[in-house]
Amino acid sequence: MRRSISAMIAAAAPLVLLYAGLARAATWGANYFPNVPLTTQEGKTVRFYDDLLKGKRVVIDFIYTKCGDSCPLETARLAQVHRLLGDRMGRDIFFYSISIDPVRDTPAELKAYAESYRAGPGWLFLTGKKADIEAIRKKLGQAARAGENELTDHSTSFTIGNEATGQWMRDSSTDDPHYLAAIIGDWMGDWKNRVPGQSYAEKPELPASAADRGANLFRTRCAACHSIGEGDGVGPDLAGVTRVRKREWLAGMIALPNEMLAKGDPIATALFAQYRQVRMPNLRLGDVDVNALLGYLEARDAAGASGGKDGK
Repeated sequence: MRRSISAMIAAAAPLVLLYAGLARAATWGANYFPNVPLTTQEGKTVRFYDDLLKGKRVVIDFIYTKCGDSCPLETARLAQVHRLLGDRMGRDIFFYSISIDPVRDTPAELKAYAESYRAGPGWLFLTGKKADIEAIRKKLGQAARAGENELTDHSTSFTIGNEATGQWMRDSSTDDPHYLAAIIGDWMGDWKNRVPGQSYAEKPELPASAADRGANLFRTRCAACHSIGEGDGVGPDLAGVTRVRKREWLAGMIALPNEMLAKGDPIATALFAQYRQVRMPNLRLGDVDVNALLGYLEARDAAGASGGKDGK
């Protein structure tokens, strides 16, 4: 596993080095990034370059609190990575989630949103003037393209950067959290000061069905918020869910959670209130993927009912 991760990072090296070369050529520093004021979830005013970027290793994403699509998954994934990076957060690594809906996303709204995901030290949720936020998005290559909706068509990727070294790259919010933590914490930094983490040999093994479509979908799209038999996370533990919920309801909740909530479905409404009003993202999955996920959950529940590790 260690060799596999090393190989992945080595394969990615040319891409990131290309970003690094371009960053130096374009001098991605004080004369490139807009030094506009932003406001944190605590109401403090900060400058984008001087206070947030200069000399720091950062992860930046763009969200809005009323998003029912990718934002909940992005935020939950960053929460996973935050936990993996531990006490390095706020010391040499910083996360910035910037609202693209600044009119509605006041500092109070962002604070409540951050608390819903249990955001810890070194992670700021920021708002500001719309024109200033759009200037930042443009410089990071994440502005909406012509004809796109600025909210619903925003990017689902993170920008990862080390301002001091000029290394910048983007990665998907569906990527493996351990891989993201390795890139952020080790590869885009100083290997000499690397803090040893948990060995890959000590990581829990992937399920035997990891090659299965449903298992991969759960790992990449669902596991940031849900576990199976390991307790509640951002959302409920899903062990036994196919035994207590009708298949039709589960299919609807996986495919169109925003519509289920909007029409006042009593179960969806109760879960929304119980889990700190975190919106389940609409992952825009087709029937094939919805059925694959349901098949995976049903297989896990069947194993649990037969005395497997998910049984209660």
